[in-house]
Amino acid sequence: MAITGKCLCGAVRYTCTSQPIAVRTCWCRLCQYLGAGSATVNAGFYKKDVTVTGELTDYASVADSGTPMHRKFCPACGTAMFSEAETRPHLIFIRAGTLDDPGIAAPQATIWTKMAPQWACINETLPQFEGQPPPAG
Repeated sequence: MAITGKCLCGAVRYTCTSQPIAVRTCWCRLCQYLGAGSATVNAGFYKKDVTVTGELTDYASVADSGTPMHRKFCPACGTAMFSEAETRPHLIFIRAGTLDDPGIAAPQATIWTKMAPQWACINETLPQFEGQPPPAG
């Protein structure tokens, strides 16, 4: 069964033909900016299984791990959609809030906890990593 999602305005849509290989809540400082002060929830997929339609804008930056990243968003409504690491070009991380059914993206771990603010709500039942965990996929 296909997994689908879109940006707020619907100009960008995607379809995934596989299940996520990893889902993580991220508290790195860059994700806090993307999440308007909170963490982001990111579902990792093999890029070959994801089809995207619509125009995206690419914002290149270096992650707190030192990895060059490409964060892609809808230029019409500004919705953050995807992250791609240059060191793992076969993977794409989809922002869970863009999934048509975000219930399929239950976090499996929380990462970059050392950067979380004191008030952060962190699920104590999930594995936690102070920084970058071992690579997914």
